[in-house]
Amino acid sequence: MSNAPIPFLAANESPEAAEWVGALRAAMPDERIVTFKDLNEEARSEARLAIVANPDPADLRRLPRLCWVHSVWAGVERLLADPENSRLHIVRLLDPQLAATMAEAVLAWSLFLHREMPAYARQQAQQLWQPRPYIRPQQRTLGLLGLGALGSASAERLLAAGFKVCGWSRQQRFLPGVECFAGDAGLAGMLARTDILICLLPLTLETRGLLSADRLARLPTGASLINFARGPIIVDEDLRAVLDSGRLEHVVLDVFAREPLPTDQWQWRHPRVTVLPHCSAQTDRETASRIVADNIRRYRDTGELPASVDAVRGY
Repeated sequence: MSNAPIPFLAANESPEAAEWVGALRAAMPDERIVTFKDLNEEARSEARLAIVANPDPADLRRLPRLCWVHSVWAGVERLLADPENSRLHIVRLLDPQLAATMAEAVLAWSLFLHREMPAYARQQAQQLWQPRPYIRPQQRTLGLLGLGALGSASAERLLAAGFKVCGWSRQQRFLPGVECFAGDAGLAGMLARTDILICLLPLTLETRGLLSADRLARLPTGASLINFARGPIIVDEDLRAVLDSGRLEHVVLDVFAREPLPTDQWQWRHPRVTVLPHCSAQTDRETASRIVADNIRRYRDTGELPASVDAVRGY
């Protein structure tokens, strides 16, 4: 057991911090896991490793000997946004349970759009009894932006449900049963054939604003969109314009540039928008804590650090 404590840092001292600390302590009883606010200055000066959940970068600067951080989030854009963190070895969470949970959400909300639930809700409001024509899954093409762990798991679920699936990634990927695209030309080609677009990309310099007016216009008229990635990947006002024009049928948004979504934002009231409270794939504390514990145990035993985030790529 190391004498140095391992601080746990969360965004704005999240009320869930105590629950995380409890789960982490249960997964690694030989370590001292302590919330950042409960560490005195001497203990902060000893910490070489920290476990984090989207922390305030300023708090990390108060750990002068910190060498590496293990995130319990898959996204680490807030960490990478602070140049001071370039000296750190940053490890993001890679949890099969998270991928399975996301794939479940992708299938559920794709079916919501495929079976035209928003249209039936509008008909109910009008007291309109009118069955809509049935479209088989094999007649729908679903496009995945991002073919990493989350995209690969989602593709499997969608294929099993009978949908045609295509996908796009920065570098060329090959997935069984999936028509894969890469690069700018590939993105344009994929969008043009996509009936339901599902965004699962990390937020990086390259993906910020990726879905702007010109790319949204490449989707077929009547297409729908799901964003389970990060809010700033979509240009909000461009999305609003294409929805107002009627070219997009419906969008499901689980992520936003500001969260919680302020009550005065247009998305709450738009008839073609479903707002979700960033709930599509919440981290499972138990499975995540076991993964973090295994990585730290391996580091203690061998000195081997887990694979780190590529600061240039952003993931």
